Amino acid sequence: MGFSYTKTNKNVRAFYRNGKWGSLEETDSEEIPMHMAASSLHYGQACFEGIKAFRGKDGKIRIFRMDENAKRLAASARRLLMQEAPFELFMQGVKRAVELNKEFVPPYESGATLYIRPFLIGTGVRMDLHPAEEYLFVVFTMPVGPYFKDGFKPVDILIEREYDRAAPKGTGNVKAAGNYAASMLSLQKGFKKGYASVLYLDSREKKYIDECGPANFFAIKGNSYITPDSKSVLPSITNMSLQEIARDMGLKVEVRKIALEELAEFDEVGACGTAAVIAPIKKIVDEENNKTFAYCLDGNPGPISVKLYNKLRAIQYGEVEDKWGWNKIL
Repeated sequence: MGFSYTKTNKNVRAFYRNGKWGSLEETDSEEIPMHMAASSLHYGQACFEGIKAFRGKDGKIRIFRMDENAKRLAASARRLLMQEAPFELFMQGVKRAVELNKEFVPPYESGATLYIRPFLIGTGVRMDLHPAEEYLFVVFTMPVGPYFKDGFKPVDILIEREYDRAAPKGTGNVKAAGNYAASMLSLQKGFKKGYASVLYLDSREKKYIDECGPANFFAIKGNSYITPDSKSVLPSITNMSLQEIARDMGLKVEVRKIALEELAEFDEVGACGTAAVIAPIKKIVDEENNKTFAYCLDGNPGPISVKLYNKLRAIQYGEVEDKWGWNKIL
């Protein structure tokens, strides 16, 4: 099981019309009625989130940190001048979507999870460049396997210089749908060359590490967990969680600019996000300068990455104490 779409029982949705949000509605329809002049289609008023639900050894279903997703969707909406989905509406929508589709939450230790996709789009008709007056909030679910086909195994990454993922002071720090459309060309270039993803550099100087395709970048150097400080990077909830776990393990957490040359000094590097969790990186290739930065020389993830991955997964599945209160148990 990969990340292809799978139909489940029902989805939930709510409409913003006449200046207010309506109640959540349940439907088995996979279609959205929308005018051809809707603002999301022409001017990109669209944003989304990704959340996972896990079935634990105790049979209980745990939804991981959806409160942070609610906050992030609201931040995306504000940046795109969209009507925010209220916090409680978001939380109720996610919980209800999981309840309606709980039979699709994969079994414990199957390696699969239930992926939850809340999204917000402008449905109001606008042919002038102004925010829509109507919006639609939807939550649907589907069972998924690992985002990278090899799961928690080291992957190869290509440094991308030809295209930028996002501009400084642009929308790179929110989960706008257009960000992902803009990244498809460079990702496809990497895929065709046999790479799992690409590593973007800062768009201004091409001197600093920015983001790793659709995921955040992190590195391990000695006793430090290091991740980029960039206004163009989406604040990953997985990365936030790994930083807390790293501190709890006694690691020093550094959120700072990371010069490209530092790749030669790191003990371990990886990409992290909701879909991938952690994708250890085996090598980063700089084709333009004919350089390769190699890690995981024995073909296995580094020891710190393994500890971080195992601890995060143990929390998500309810195998260890959830000391930070990250899970919502249904």
